[in-house]
Amino acid sequence: MLQLSGVSASYGSVPAIHNVSIEIGEGEAVGLLGANGAGKSTTLRAVSGLVKMTSGMVTFAGVNLASLPPHKIPELGIAHVPEGRQVFPDMTVQENLEIGSYVPKAKAERSRTLELVYGIFPRLADRKKQLAGTMSGGE
Repeated sequence: MLQLSGVSASYGSVPAIHNVSIEIGEGEAVGLLGANGAGKSTTLRAVSGLVKMTSGMVTFAGVNLASLPPHKIPELGIAHVPEGRQVFPDMTVQENLEIGSYVPKAKAERSRTLELVYGIFPRLADRKKQLAGTMSGGE
């Protein structure tokens, strides 16, 4: 379903990944492990279209992702969640969660999905109207 074939990418003139090939079938759960600087984030950014590949191909369900602008890739069912606490600080917790469901299919399921997330993380439900930038990791 998701296939990377010989993917290489650089940040300017600095090579970041070289000749990455991965095949992930439907229903499989896969972890991408490696040391800091090994290229995990760059590989995921290449899949999401957030970094341009210098060579290779990424396909999802037979669609060449390199031919799509990054904002079209989520419509296929691929989401990129940034690492760490990268939130929009001047938006509420709920607004930060809702912004991930702008694709029509996800937007239609927004209420059910929010209910699920709040069930798993009740602290978020308690703070859904709080500005995300005012929450700290120890709270």
